[in-house]
Amino acid sequence: ASDGDWVSMRHWNRVLIKFHSAIGVAGDDPTLTIEQAKDNAGGSAKGLNFDTIYRKQAATDLTGVGAWTKTTQTAASTYTEATAAEQSLIWIVEIKAEDLDVANDFTHVRGRIADVGLNAQLGYMEYGLAEPAHAHAPENVLSPLA
Repeated sequence: ASDGDWVSMRHWNRVLIKFHSAIGVAGDDPTLTIEQAKDNAGGSAKGLNFDTIYRKQAATDLTGVGAWTKTTQTAASTYTEATAAEQSLIWIVEIKAEDLDVANDFTHVRGRIADVGLNAQLGYMEYGLAEPAHAHAPENVLSPLA
């Protein structure tokens, strides 16, 4: 199980949440959850629905997987696949600042991976921020973790 850091979208228009996982044990399929909150402490946290996931998956390794697969789901705050644990994988979800509940002051987002089994499985998550609000003066962009 792993909870990502809360990332502020106040000064960024997009964030890519990328999850990597090594091959694990059948039945221990990871579940990616995207959440939003009002601050970097997770205030009033709730799920953030998304419907598109870009993924690369393979039974051995990803060196032979050239193209990304675009998967569309009914909007939900979670994503999983029944055979994901048995594959090496990368999943990417793109979140736009406008996707957050801005009317109720939600400004932060994070990814989470639930503990879904008894076996250890290597994996990690990373964020890629894009389209800074102050693109004309990038030195003024504040840390998204503050």
